[in-house]
Amino acid sequence: ELGWMESVPYLDRPPSPLEFYREWVSPNKPCIIQNAISHWPALKKWTSAYLREVVGPKVVSVAVTPNGYADAVFQDRFVMPEERQMPFMDFLDIVEKKVTSPNVFYVQKQCSNLTEEFPELVCDVQPDIPWMSEALGKKPDAVNFWLGESTAVTSLHKDHYENLYCVISGEKHFLLHPPSDRPFIPYELYQPATYQVSEDGSFEIVDEKSEKKVPWIPLDPLNPNLEQYPEYAQAKPLQCTVKAGEILYLPSLWFHHVQQSHGCIAVNYWYDMEYDLKYSYYQLLDCLTKAVEVL
Repeated sequence: ELGWMESVPYLDRPPSPLEFYREWVSPNKPCIIQNAISHWPALKKWTSAYLREVVGPKVVSVAVTPNGYADAVFQDRFVMPEERQMPFMDFLDIVEKKVTSPNVFYVQKQCSNLTEEFPELVCDVQPDIPWMSEALGKKPDAVNFWLGESTAVTSLHKDHYENLYCVISGEKHFLLHPPSDRPFIPYELYQPATYQVSEDGSFEIVDEKSEKKVPWIPLDPLNPNLEQYPEYAQAKPLQCTVKAGEILYLPSLWFHHVQQSHGCIAVNYWYDMEYDLKYSYYQLLDCLTKAVEVL
């Protein structure tokens, strides 16, 4: 039962830095925080018309896939999306269905794209979350802007970050697993590859030159193949929906699978995790799991 919760609890106000660190960060427990970003101008301002006016023709990075799965296992490869450079207004035309496309488009570049590609929007949110920065004694490594279609899905994975995921409009649907579920979650090594558009407009999967294989989770937690991965039946997923104006605190090393309502807009803050005892515990669990698989 280590690390297991029946549901993701709600806080009705932003916590103090000490309270947040003691009650949530240190025990590595997720929560949904309400009334913490209600003062952000973005909650009222970030309409499609406003984004067109402020960002408009600027060329930005958009992840494009044929199936909505970027950074996921497909045809025995770890396939990354095509990173297409396109005017933001053209991307909005696709999201608003003014232009039809057989492909799936998602602004999701995770290299602090809010500050790097959309600096015009930073003033409508915050460069960091003050109580989180004080709790951890550091500023975020990255602040990311997310906007995409409902068919864009994030495959099950984990991050080495303390994550505050703030929904501006729409809803995000999370399926979560604590780090203690690692023995039941399959990892395999895959050749890295990228979607590339061919001359006729169709996608082809092109292997990366790197020979180093990528460890990734092949299982779809929404439709798990328990014949192939019977251990997953022992895992205990949590599901939660984060609505506009709410923040999900997603602790480091928690596995997560993400879906969204169409046109959902979110901003997340990645704070580097502490490589402390809980990291050592996860590494031990990971090594023991791999050792058992070999036997």
